[in-house]
Amino acid sequence: MTGHFWSLSTLCLTLASSCVALNTQLVISNAKVAPDDFVKDAIVINGDYPGPVLTAVKGERFQIDVTNVLVNGSMNRSTSIHWHGIKQHLSNEMDGTAMVTQCPIVSGHSFMYDFTPVNQSGTFWYHSHFTLQYCEGLRGPMIIYDPLDPHLDMYDVDDTSTILTILDWYHVNAYDVTGSTNPDATLINGRGRYDGGPPVPLSVLSVLQGKRYRIRLINMACKASFVFSIDGHTFTVIEADGENTWPLAVDSIQILAGQRYSFILNANQTVDNYWIRTNPNYNTTFTGGQNSAILRYEGALQRDPIHRDWISSNPLSEPNLHALENPAAPGLPGVGGADVSLNLVSVWDDNIGRFLIDGYSFTPPTIPVLLQILTGQLDASQLQPNGSVFTLPPNKTIELSIPGGQPEGYHPFHLHGHAFSVVRSAGSDTYNYHNPVRRDTTSNGVAGDNVTIRFRTDNSGPWLFHCHIDWHLDLGMAVVFAEDVDDSSLRITSKGLSDIQYPDLIVVAVGAWKQLCPNYDDLSSTIWNES
Repeated sequence: MTGHFWSLSTLCLTLASSCVALNTQLVISNAKVAPDDFVKDAIVINGDYPGPVLTAVKGERFQIDVTNVLVNGSMNRSTSIHWHGIKQHLSNEMDGTAMVTQCPIVSGHSFMYDFTPVNQSGTFWYHSHFTLQYCEGLRGPMIIYDPLDPHLDMYDVDDTSTILTILDWYHVNAYDVTGSTNPDATLINGRGRYDGGPPVPLSVLSVLQGKRYRIRLINMACKASFVFSIDGHTFTVIEADGENTWPLAVDSIQILAGQRYSFILNANQTVDNYWIRTNPNYNTTFTGGQNSAILRYEGALQRDPIHRDWISSNPLSEPNLHALENPAAPGLPGVGGADVSLNLVSVWDDNIGRFLIDGYSFTPPTIPVLLQILTGQLDASQLQPNGSVFTLPPNKTIELSIPGGQPEGYHPFHLHGHAFSVVRSAGSDTYNYHNPVRRDTTSNGVAGDNVTIRFRTDNSGPWLFHCHIDWHLDLGMAVVFAEDVDDSSLRITSKGLSDIQYPDLIVVAVGAWKQLCPNYDDLSSTIWNES
């Protein structure tokens, strides 16, 4: 960290409300890219792929002007950006979820996302939350540093050079990917090789022998999960999805789409090159450097590593992770200890070719759920899409059970607006109410699993809960939790939504936010496929 970083940190912790961590512009456009030497059309951010790293210090304000200049209708010309893992307390309208909290940003227009993460630090990312768009490239890492990190004495280096992003990459348009389509490559920090392709340079994580590094690992994939390892090295996990954990020693990490981990890497091996391996959950190999990057010690030759037989013997198991701060799950320990209990059963319906949750397939409404609430024209029970909106009372403990067993294996479920306590993890039949891991994305497991999570309804507004395999979300594997709707107090002026009060949620719905839906409604093309 530079001296400027630390002086800015001190200032912002003192005057957080007046600090703008980022007053920046993200220009969303189309371009041809070749991260694995195969040229394809994609979406880039400020001309680059993946998108730039967004960084801030705990307590700082984000002001991000997203400018949409997309022209390729096969990837949709409208867009929205979700800040994955940011709870958006008091700023639900900035969550970036198309047709839940906003209408998409139309090509030729811009929108300023303006929010201050409340008491949050850690590893996050951002991506399009409109149709299948982030699979085409609209995604990037986002880090909030904490100068008072309780694990600070465990590492020497934590900067943008220690971020590792992993994603699946397809040589075809996202709309042409089917359930049986495997990715063509795995990209680590935007580089990778594919079967039969050339040996393009791989991403390199450079280390100095004797130093300790905080590695921030982000799965930005649309579908794949990975087992991450580094030949000859072990790790100490200290964070899961923006939540500090008790240090846990492991030698491999399974990471699902949408999940993030921080771990300490001790560069204590012989100076050399070592394979960084990301073994995906489909049939592939490491031949020719596929699914790989390189850990390179300073002084090592600049070449691919030699092969090593490195077998994991201590993989990360989610039940072994424990929240560092306020570890107890909300509610009373034991069955029946929550105020509201929901069992969300998801199935595949062959008749309509879509996923159902509790008998309904989520289809984006024509009016965003937040706008439906704010206009007050519908009773809470009438919020659209029908059957997919669950109204929840404020300041209560909610328990969700999410049985596994759906097609295509386990599913990574992500909750917007909250972190949750995983009181029963996939692969386990044990309930832990005392000190479970707290995070925002977890697997629902396989047949026989009954993954159970708890959270408090302390963040008013509509929040999406969905499978983070993007094609499954597109096929209806989602619901909306609308918190504190019945008790909301709305003020609508003659000028429209210019001054709106919503308990625990202040929405200043003026200017650009108000104009998003009229702009989007004016489009002559179809809403969900603009090709």
